[in-house]
Amino acid sequence: MKVVIKKSTKAEKKYMAIFYDGKRRVKTTHFGAAGMSDYTKHKDKKRKQRYMNRHRTRENWSNYMSAGALSRWILWNKPSLRASIRDYKQRFSLN
Repeated sequence: MKVVIKKSTKAEKKYMAIFYDGKRRVKTTHFGAAGMSDYTKHKDKKRKQRYMNRHRTRENWSNYMSAGALSRWILWNKPSLRASIRDYKQRFSLN
């Protein structure tokens, strides 16, 4: 499975993940509320922990195609977007 992360085409979202199986698009997921801060921007570990505490009970972070997992592993994982995307792809064996 291949994933491409791009700026969202929806005004209210930050990014979108487009998943491909071979050359066929399987799913597009928009994630991250536009206008809101995240760990890749503020780099505050306490705010990151509060985000994780708030969201861990209602989101399935193991479903790599879900908006919740994309937000958790890309916007709230590492201090840089590039490092988070690299970790996300490695974690879920994506190209």
